[in-house]
Amino acid sequence: MKAIVLTLALLLPAGIAAAQTRPSTVSRPCAASQRDVQVNGAIVLGTGGYTYDRFVRDRGFCLVNQGTEPAFVPSADTQACFVGYRCKDKMRFDD
Repeated sequence: MKAIVLTLALLLPAGIAAAQTRPSTVSRPCAASQRDVQVNGAIVLGTGGYTYDRFVRDRGFCLVNQGTEPAFVPSADTQACFVGYRCKDKMRFDD
């Protein structure tokens, strides 16, 4: 009996983590996704179907060797919603 309880206790957190969903930009207004990026600083948002990406408020949420590029996603009220930025690796010769 102890083995069953221990096994369930170990597996339950993994099941909960796997069941978490990410907000989808296509089913929400543009302002809601923009607000999530601003409030969280960095967040993973679904962008339709099985696609997703990480969006950031500013370069401070990227790695040292990364810069930012503007990120536009589809939303419920517009096809190209500016939600923030994506981190992008810098080229070696960039300043």
